[in-house]
Amino acid sequence: MEHIASTQALAASNGQLLLQAATLDDTGLGALGSDLSGVGSLLGGNAALRRTLSEATTDVEHRAGLMRSLLAGKVGDPAAALVDFAVRKSWATGRDLAEGFVRLGRTAMFLRAERAGELDEVEDQLFRFGRIVDASPELSVILDDPTTPGASRAALVGRLLSGRVHRLTADLLEQLARDPGGRAFTHGVRQIVEQAAERKDRVVASVQAATPLTIEQTSRLTAALGRIYGRSVSVHVEVEPQLAGGLKVRIGDEVIDGSVSGRLDALRRRLTG
Repeated sequence: MEHIASTQALAASNGQLLLQAATLDDTGLGALGSDLSGVGSLLGGNAALRRTLSEATTDVEHRAGLMRSLLAGKVGDPAAALVDFAVRKSWATGRDLAEGFVRLGRTAMFLRAERAGELDEVEDQLFRFGRIVDASPELSVILDDPTTPGASRAALVGRLLSGRVHRLTADLLEQLARDPGGRAFTHGVRQIVEQAAERKDRVVASVQAATPLTIEQTSRLTAALGRIYGRSVSVHVEVEPQLAGGLKVRIGDEVIDGSVSGRLDALRRRLTG
């Protein structure tokens, strides 16, 4: 979310969500997450409604009243209260508002997993599924194709994950497949992984290694990256034998290439440059 106004609105709404979450049990958090995600999908599919809710000239009470009438009897009281809070904020675009509700829904679900000590497992499974899709052109084409019905994409993801991952992992990925918000599915997976890491105030490091890392090696790498970036780092390791040796680390748009193949490529560029 690039717009400052939307970022501020999301931060305020997220703070309100955390206040509400303190009074909810796991069942209540699950319902809240589902309701908010549903609101995001509703807005995602209705451009006219998005414009009305994000237009600066639209009266705040009108925006709030419109959502109350639309959602009456369809969502629980916690979700209704949070929607009322969020639509009173200034969002730069209607698309940002729709995405904001989806992100808020995920936060509620992440909180539930966090309470159970299962958030690390969910984050790792999300990351690994994203890598599987990246490595499978046929699967990527299907999941990124906007002409494929969302229900069909979600059903495919459900079949692939059934009984193999945490229920929250499957729910998040099926939800994304059903409505990727106009973006590529793989981009959406990366966003979810980053949001899970944010719950632990971490950045995500995607690490490629020529051979599997030991627990001790992974711990040393995590500590070293933490010192470099000045915050906790969530490390996900993928084995790539073609690297021949060393490591290749990607954090956001930054790449630290210490692999043998990377050093050879750099040498070739210098020799031919």
